[in-house]
Amino acid sequence: MTLRSLRRPEGLLPLVAVGVTGTAFVLLPVYTGEAVAAFDVYNTFQIFARLGLLALALGLTMIAGEFDLSVVGTYALGGMLTVQAGQEHFAYGLLAAVAAGAVIGLVHGVLIAGLGLPSMPVTLATYITLLGLTSALSGGLTKTYSNPEVTLWVDQTVLAYFSPRSLLTLAFFVLAAVLLAFTRWGHELRAIGGDRRASRVAGVRVGRLLVGTFVVSGILSGLGGSLLSFSLGSANPDPGVQPLIVAAAAALLGGVSLAGGRGTPLGLLGGIMAVALLAEIVTVAALPSYVSQLFFAGLLGVIVVIDAPDLHSALIRQRTRFRRGTAQPSPAGAQPSGQI
Repeated sequence: MTLRSLRRPEGLLPLVAVGVTGTAFVLLPVYTGEAVAAFDVYNTFQIFARLGLLALALGLTMIAGEFDLSVVGTYALGGMLTVQAGQEHFAYGLLAAVAAGAVIGLVHGVLIAGLGLPSMPVTLATYITLLGLTSALSGGLTKTYSNPEVTLWVDQTVLAYFSPRSLLTLAFFVLAAVLLAFTRWGHELRAIGGDRRASRVAGVRVGRLLVGTFVVSGILSGLGGSLLSFSLGSANPDPGVQPLIVAAAAALLGGVSLAGGRGTPLGLLGGIMAVALLAEIVTVAALPSYVSQLFFAGLLGVIVVIDAPDLHSALIRQRTRFRRGTAQPSPAGAQPSGQI
């Protein structure tokens, strides 16, 4: 990452977010009177693993100029399918969750790219439908996963700070970063998010790319729900809207534009790590939950202002008028009209 890229929102926002929350995390002993333990770092990465794939899935669709509201529904369904299909062997549950996510993403891609339907109402309808389907599968009850060996394995301590679940989540961010940086998919994904018409003229297969992006989003969401069910040893039919809010906040903190065409997986990684650090700070310091809500509200307000193109244009016009006004002094010796 170059110095020039750090000045752009996709580089600056995640850097500032991680810097602020990371500094607050390091200074926790000043507030609590106790040193930061290895478990605190481990727990931060566990929070990251809980919502990381969800934020990555949502962020990729936002880079493409779309918005996949169904990620939490796929997340919940993936977790429930994992518990119900993976009782005999964890692989069956994992494959069921990933396959369901792929099918959901494929349907979204066909409807949005093929029929030209807007993504927000389509994915919102899917989100509601998936929550209903998940509740129907479980009878509205939390289902228990009866394989404690898998639960212990996914959350076992690795190198003092990580778990297999958090390392796997990190691996997907690294893989996405490599693909978007060094393959045609990454360049075209930002292109269609920035200007879809120009991308078509340039020969980009917009429809195929959108379908593939939604399929990836569905797979990541289903996998995230599956890993969470393994970790908790259970599946909840209704995770609520909190995961979606946090994932959207992480994506925006990661420098993804509301208008599309901007953002990187490494920026998304920075955004979700800032969220995880803040959540751990609130827990360790025993702060009220509204502290994190106020923090996110303030940051998102700043992001919206930065991301508002009309505001940018208005400020530039105002600055130009001000400079022209100060650069044009009144003519010397000018006299009022009608006088000799």
